[in-house]
Amino acid sequence: MKLPILFIKRGCPWCVDATDYFKKINLKIDIVDVVQNPDKMEELIACSGQNKTPTMKFNSFVVADFDVDEFKQAMLVNPIVAKKLGVEI
Repeated sequence: MKLPILFIKRGCPWCVDATDYFKKINLKIDIVDVVQNPDKMEELIACSGQNKTPTMKFNSFVVADFDVDEFKQAMLVNPIVAKKLGVEI
């Protein structure tokens, strides 16, 4: 399975919360810092239509500019994605 991509910006407090949450629930993610890798900013904008972080992309599923509660809500609304990710809802 291809890992979900988490687009972050170093120093972003919501990004820190998101990475801490994903560690806590043992969700393996590919973390991409769009400041350190500016070429990845184009990928972030292409998949989400915006440049804010954190943003998660998993196949065609995208949660853009979220906090942890918004991510949890996205999992409730998308139980098939949650199951594929192994996220308990």
